[in-house]
Parts: sequence; C-alpha cells; structure tokens
Amino acid sequence: MYLGQEYNVLGDWFIIHFTENEGMAFGWKFAGEYGKLFLSLFRIAAITAIFWYLYKIIRQKEDKILILSVSFILAGAIGNIIDSAFYGLIFNESGDYFNPGLAVLFPEGGGYATFLHGKVVDMFYFPIIKGTYPDWSPFNAGYEFIFFRPVFNIADASISVGVIILILFQKRIFKQKEVLVEEIEQSETKLADGLA
Repeated sequence: MYLGQEYNVLGDWFIIHFTENEGMAFGWKFAGEYGKLFLSLFRIAAITAIFWYLYKIIRQKEDKILILSVSFILAGAIGNIIDSAFYGLIFNESGDYFNPGLAVLFPEGGGYATFLHGKVVDMFYFPIIKGTYPDWSPFNAGYEFIFFRPVFNIADASISVGVIILILFQKRIFKQKEVLVEEIEQSETKLADGLA
C-alpha cells in the first residue's frame, strides 16, 4: 500500500488506512534532529519501568486485573518500539498518492532510517460519525466533522485497552490495597496493646 491508501472493510466506519506515524500518539512529534532519538530512548526507559513494575506486582500477587491491564500496556509499548526501531531499517521510503511507490522489504540500498529512527505504521481508522459543522457554529463553520479521526495500530489499541481496564476497575484494584492497609494497622494495634 502507498501512504494514504485505504480499503473499506465494513462500510464507511471501519477502514484500513495506511499511514506512517513519525512521533507519538496522534502524530505528535519532537522537532529537531534528535527528537526521534529522544522519543525512542524515552520509550525504552518507559518499557523498562513498566516491565519492572509488572514483575513486582506479579511477585506480590496483586489483583489479576491490575496485572492484566499493565500487561496490555507493556505489550503495546513493546510493539510500538519494535516498529520504531526496525521498520526504517528493513523498508525503503513509502510513496504517496502523488508518487505511488510501495515500500520494499529489505531494499538493496538499505532502509530509509537508522536504528530507532523509523516510523510506526498505523492502519485502523474508525470514522464513526461524519457530518458538517453548521454555518452558525462559532468555530469551524461549514467544515467537515469526523468523530474518532485517529488512525491507530494494534499496539495503540493494546495500550488503550490496558488504560481503560485500569480506569474501569480502579475501585476494585485499589480497594483491596486499602483493606490490606487497614488489616495491617489493626494487627499492629493489637500487637501494641498486647505488649502494653
């Protein structure tokens, strides 16, 4: 596929749309020559911290939902860093609509980027609601409106699912910790009363 090429999978609301993301979520990026390197190194540091935290909560036998959500986040982060680290090494530059050229796997002259400087491929696009801002609107009058415009990949979806699980089940996850703290405090009080 060339950049911007798309296939409608289920009508107009599930589209495979090929794009390459140079930065973070929603295409944000750090400017300058070292911006991509900084972002990649930050991702590696974040993955290391998340992996350490996951290892810790597994050993402490924390709530299974917490372990599941952190696992989703870690898997997505690893997927994105693998894409960023190696995609530029093994593919040449993709063409676009005006210069349609397909990216070639293992091109003769090498890839388009060095290690940790590649782009992340995004392909899932769900424009659930489409419309036009009314003419009386104080902003964007007459312009197209699309609800859920971001194009994302499986790794992004994994991170999002992990975060949503954390948000939905936060009371259950953190209530167990509060109960444990109360039990420890009660045990310490009984112990102190027994020694007095």
